[in-house]
Amino acid sequence: MSSSQEFAARLIAQLAGAGATNFYLAPGARSQSLAIAAGQLAQAGKIQLSVRLDERSMGFVALGRAMSSGSPSVLITTSGTAVANLHPAVLEAHHSGVPLIVLSADRPARLRGKGANQTTNQVGIFADALRQMVDVSVPEMGEFDPASLALDAVASAIGTATNSPGPVQLNLQFQEPLSANEPSALEFFKPVEVSPSQPQSPSELSVEVHQGAVVVAGSLAGPQAVEFAKLANLPLLAEPPSGARYSEQAVVNYAAALKTELAEQVTQVFVYGKPTLSRAIMRLISKAEVWVCNSPQHGVFDPFGNAMGFADQLVPRGQSSSDWLESWKSFPASSTGRAELANLIWESTKPDENLLFGASQIIREAEAGLSPRQVNAYANRGLAGIDGTVSTAIGLAQGGSRTRALIGDLTLLHDASALNVSTLGALDLQLIVGNDGGGEIFRHLEVAQSLSPEVLEKLFLTPQQVNLEQLAAAYGWNYRMVTNLGELQSLLSEQGLWLIDYLLSPSKA
Repeated sequence: MSSSQEFAARLIAQLAGAGATNFYLAPGARSQSLAIAAGQLAQAGKIQLSVRLDERSMGFVALGRAMSSGSPSVLITTSGTAVANLHPAVLEAHHSGVPLIVLSADRPARLRGKGANQTTNQVGIFADALRQMVDVSVPEMGEFDPASLALDAVASAIGTATNSPGPVQLNLQFQEPLSANEPSALEFFKPVEVSPSQPQSPSELSVEVHQGAVVVAGSLAGPQAVEFAKLANLPLLAEPPSGARYSEQAVVNYAAALKTELAEQVTQVFVYGKPTLSRAIMRLISKAEVWVCNSPQHGVFDPFGNAMGFADQLVPRGQSSSDWLESWKSFPASSTGRAELANLIWESTKPDENLLFGASQIIREAEAGLSPRQVNAYANRGLAGIDGTVSTAIGLAQGGSRTRALIGDLTLLHDASALNVSTLGALDLQLIVGNDGGGEIFRHLEVAQSLSPEVLEKLFLTPQQVNLEQLAAAYGWNYRMVTNLGELQSLLSEQGLWLIDYLLSPSKA
């Protein structure tokens, strides 16, 4: 019997028994015992196992699945660069509070720094982006009990003790023989409940509401922001992925309002979630009296060091006038091509469906045009990177709900290899690509005013002429090019895998 296989069987079985049932595997030699154990549980219907070719993409697929389920996704990799390729997804999970458990196979510690093949120091490879890290010498089962490791990993990932969910790494030093056909992980599978931490009373802060106050709802703000805005009768400036862009308090085109004298009249800002989309919002926060509702996902938000106080719950004292609210709501929705595109997708998303926004100019213009309504909207705004958006959408779709991703053309191309979903079964996923032939977002930066068009294009715009129809065909996706909202509307009810190429001309930009 292989000690590596027994350890892997016990560890995988306990992770699954503790509720981590979404597993992701990128095949490799050093991790073979983990793969065998996961395969045994998957065949018995105890877990869902997804096999991916590329660890970088796999990390974001697992991220998307954990975002929608709230349960930790478990990632299995071999040693070396395979582990490093998870770093972008681990960083996003860290900054977004998404539970992931990385099982990184490794060579024995004695081989580190000795020139051994496919061996590097995997301890600390994710630096401080982890809720827990354990370097495990697998054969020493007396020192490292796999059942305890699994339970601790799940508890740390979901933030049981800290109320701060995020990624965990178990670095597993497997020695030869690396695998065997037994024991089976099924022998050790047993459902078990992770012990909850002692409930802590949420901190509460009562704050007097000024006449010039607003509520800013960033990523993952949630209904708390809406309730506070209602109680205080305040304008609610809610970003698309905030989970708070609804109710009579929601301001549709706050981007336009912030360009007027209204912005100068703001004296107080109540912040929920993590705002990232608007520089005007950040200027507002930098100058006003700021009160912050703590976010378990994003941690402390105080980029300018001017927050007056933090609490799990903010309680308003007093209300603002209705005139103040109506002055913010008087600006009509933006009618730019990107804003109208985003609003069509937004309005078409049903309560049981998902909508993912990519990091492009589209989401920035969407915040000026989306009507107030409750939508399951997501975005990777922890670090707000372009990476892994297609993969994240795939993970969201794995939950069984129809999913749409509204992305730019460069966002698609950055993660194009993720389109290989042949091993994942049936998915209901539409990628709506706002195609303007490059990185138009950079035209809105200060640098665009100081460079010639030729230099700006060369250094920033990264123009592209990729044939997206051929790209879709290569990976087996349905494809359609559309040029107006009517054509797009007719496709939104289609099921299966769709890449919809929405051409954005300069007039629509």
